[in-house]
Amino acid sequence: QVQFVESGGGLVQPGGSLTLSCAASGFTLDSYAIGWFRQAPGNGRHFVAASDWSGLTIDYEDSVKGRFTIWRDNADNILFLDMNNLKPEDTAVYYCAATTGLEARTSPADYDYWGRGTQVTVSS
Repeated sequence: QVQFVESGGGLVQPGGSLTLSCAASGFTLDSYAIGWFRQAPGNGRHFVAASDWSGLTIDYEDSVKGRFTIWRDNADNILFLDMNNLKPEDTAVYYCAATTGLEARTSPADYDYWGRGTQVTVSS
């Protein structure tokens, strides 16, 4: 059974940092492109970061460039999102995703497997 278990969300002050993790089971991440998306209340699910299967091609949404880093640990079958210098506008539910396509994808429709989401709240 394909499954993602997300963790690492929480409440953080502006300027703070969080690392989200997403442990995969039922498949091996090293053959998949991966991504992170977020959804704020009343909004759709939006692209945050994506990596191709090799990790050599990575794409970020403009507002998170230089602050967020997507990476994976293939040995432990976990994907991560490091988030630094967090801002109130980063507040959302964050979702990890994987696709059998090998290229980094920015559309939610391109992804096959999803985590259940973890809440990130940035507030003083």
